Amino acid sequence: METRTLILGAGAAGMMCAAHAGPGTLVVDHAKAPGEKIRISGGGRCNFTNLDIRFERFLGRNPHFHKSALSRYTQWDFIARVSEAGIAWHEKTLGQLFCDGSAKEIIAMLRADMERAGAQLWLSTEVKSVDHVDGRFVVTLLREGRQITCRAQNLVLATGGKSIPKMGATGLAYDIARQFGHEITETRPALVPLTFPGGRFKPLSGVATQARASCNDTSFDEALLFTHRGLSGPSILQISSYWREGDAVTLDLLPETDIAAILSEKRRSDGKKQIATELARHMPQRLVEHLAPDLGLVERLGNLSDARIAALSDALKAWAVTPGGSEGYRTAEVTLGGVATDAISSKTMESARRPGLYVIGEATDVTGWLGGYNFQWAWSSGWAAGQAIAEMTKR
Repeated sequence: METRTLILGAGAAGMMCAAHAGPGTLVVDHAKAPGEKIRISGGGRCNFTNLDIRFERFLGRNPHFHKSALSRYTQWDFIARVSEAGIAWHEKTLGQLFCDGSAKEIIAMLRADMERAGAQLWLSTEVKSVDHVDGRFVVTLLREGRQITCRAQNLVLATGGKSIPKMGATGLAYDIARQFGHEITETRPALVPLTFPGGRFKPLSGVATQARASCNDTSFDEALLFTHRGLSGPSILQISSYWREGDAVTLDLLPETDIAAILSEKRRSDGKKQIATELARHMPQRLVEHLAPDLGLVERLGNLSDARIAALSDALKAWAVTPGGSEGYRTAEVTLGGVATDAISSKTMESARRPGLYVIGEATDVTGWLGGYNFQWAWSSGWAAGQAIAEMTKR
């Protein structure tokens, strides 16, 4: 069969691209339903973008590559489309936008946009091989037990990264890009919980507190969650993108509290009270109990010297812990790294190595912060590629 544009992957970026790529577009995906990562994201409500998209909140070897697409198709453009579709939404925290109802509304909107654009969608379809012959991409597909050879002028890689393999994530985009001469930067799990050997924090499993997590000159002030395997919560997911094996993560367990000043004042006014009792007013009780043996929190406040107060403050506001690893791609929200952007046009997302080849979304070496940034990159990069293909088609 012949088609003008073949898009591999019916996720956020792939569907967005299909909605704008013009006639003769076919989207294929091995899954039984499109947009599965959209469906499960944000607790089923999809954190679809962020009000405060900033360029510096995206990681990649080229710190400028993402700016073009994000500037031309912004969060305000996608918000306008969501509102136009009648999807109610709200801001949860830190500019993060969620559907009032279900993430399925976003998927339905994208499918409607694809249908309006005349794009076809083939699900439960496996990619067996990709080649380039006589100026066309030749892709062998397996669909409903039949092998189909598809010839396409344009091929769009929108299959994402390696995160959440139980949903079928693979390195397919990397393999195809490499086949056409593209470099793949180091890939690793990102926005992922960190683990510690020996069940170090198992007694604290379920305890949550506000904290500042710091590593490699970067800090995040958000919630911290202790788990039976280690540390999670937004502050840890964020810092995991900057952490590397062997690095310590420094935790400020009282980021908005001058605990030294509080302890000094309580020493004067209520010296008979135990340190642990006072700390439990500012931190979860179970966390105080866990720290008590190491920090000597059974003492009375009146017995504290200035030096001891300073040492306690340091211990609580600069608690250095060294993870043994992470939960890996199994629970990682995204993949850090990907197809190197030095041979991709930042304006059109087209390959400089093989004209007609486009790489979008998570498959590229562009990774955003937690909170809607990666979805916005999917919308922006998918739109950029779709617009470029549509313009080329008109010519």
